[in-house]
Amino acid sequence: MEKIYLPTRQFRIVKVLVNAKSIVIDELAKKIGVKPEDIMRDLAELESLGLLRVERKIVQEPVITEEGILVLQKGLPEERMHRVIHRCIGKKIEEFMECISAEAEMDPAHVRIGLQHLIKNNCLRVVNGVVKIRDDHGCLKALEEAAYIKAALKEILEGKHVNKSLLSVLKRRKMVKTERKKQLVITASPKLLELFEKGLIIEKELATIIYPSMAEELDRYIIKEFDLSIPPPRPRAARLNAYMEFLDLVREILVSMGFEEVKGPHVELEFWNFDALFQAQDHPAREIHDTFFLKTEYRGRVPEELLERAKKIHEKGWGYEWNPLRALRPILRSQTTAVSVRTIYERGEGEYRVFSLDRVFRPETLDAKHAMEFYQLDGIIVGRNVNFKHLLAFFKEFAAALGIREVWFKPGYFPFTEPSVEGFIKHPELGWIEVFPGGVFRPEVMEILGAPGVRAIAWGIGIDRLAMSVLGLNDIRDLFNKDLDFLRKMPSPKLPYFLTRTSSKDVKVVKILR
Repeated sequence: MEKIYLPTRQFRIVKVLVNAKSIVIDELAKKIGVKPEDIMRDLAELESLGLLRVERKIVQEPVITEEGILVLQKGLPEERMHRVIHRCIGKKIEEFMECISAEAEMDPAHVRIGLQHLIKNNCLRVVNGVVKIRDDHGCLKALEEAAYIKAALKEILEGKHVNKSLLSVLKRRKMVKTERKKQLVITASPKLLELFEKGLIIEKELATIIYPSMAEELDRYIIKEFDLSIPPPRPRAARLNAYMEFLDLVREILVSMGFEEVKGPHVELEFWNFDALFQAQDHPAREIHDTFFLKTEYRGRVPEELLERAKKIHEKGWGYEWNPLRALRPILRSQTTAVSVRTIYERGEGEYRVFSLDRVFRPETLDAKHAMEFYQLDGIIVGRNVNFKHLLAFFKEFAAALGIREVWFKPGYFPFTEPSVEGFIKHPELGWIEVFPGGVFRPEVMEILGAPGVRAIAWGIGIDRLAMSVLGLNDIRDLFNKDLDFLRKMPSPKLPYFLTRTSSKDVKVVKILR
């Protein structure tokens, strides 16, 4: 067998592989002190030599939840209870739980969890409604289990693996969740193991430029060869991003249904985002955990008569002193409904239907179904005879145009619509996901906007989630993937509306809860 000469970094890669046999790329890169993307070419060259195999896999990796982080910071509920249990033992169960909650600064839900585990491990017992110590050994057992759980959480935090039974406990107690992640697995080939054992893989320094001073010691180097007869790769033809194609086709569907697209600013005033919608200024959705506020002294302008009308209606309806200065604070809009209410104010008591398909911003936790910045499809149908049935009919017709066969409706609640509905569609992997929230604007909204003589049905559709279903994706983050190979493989959206004229009669309404 012939010797194989490898440059230093490739030699280090095969040396790690010989010992590990199989390893994920992140660990491999960490062991040789480089970034994973820096060794992709090396792996391709080693694979072409038959020394290793690169496989792409989807794996389920454990991720610590907020509950798990709380446990790492303060301990498990049973641990926290045990520290103060001597102060509360002997009390009636209701008094016992209130005592523990105060002494350990725990909320009632965690007190109940801790009590269940201490009783399960025979540490406590309840006799005639009174909580008593049952067995000190049981208490020690509960504390030992808690120590194992915390140790497992720390190992997950450090990127280590834990056994399946312990992982199952962590997931059941909602301290850990699993997320799908793409992973490159590098496996040593039999050829590599045989050559390395026989000493036929030799390390040499790579040289891409030859200097006269190197002439006498060229044997030390691997000379990088260039074949100029090989033509360079031809760039692939450009194409639109599949998600952008989907958004354009959605626009075409709505225009064909008689809608007109309208636009509005990304930096909005609280007034148009909330106050014009009769949303009280102390409503939780207006706090920092649901809205991005801007650090600026800028305050926008709203017509004075509109502010006076909003003040009168808010104070009459909600019974508090409405603050116009708060209404003029700038934010990143959290809903494109702000565009709809601007349109109603501008057009008044006519009959019209408009939509806005644009980005909105919310401080969400990034996961497979949520993002901090996403597209929202907002729309309204305004008229004197518009009612709730028209809203359901629109959702069914729109679902049919997208080729969606099952829609599930249930009553919903939104601060500015009554009645309201939430519509769900069935994703093949994620299950039922909400995409069709809507309702009839409350009379107070129409009165604030100066159009009390008409009704408006409105919706704010989660268009990103609809795109996931149409494009066959199961992670909302893939809509904004930067991987060119992944983007090239994404299918172009084909909507049955343009091909077969799918009817809304074919849509199956799974359930309407009343």
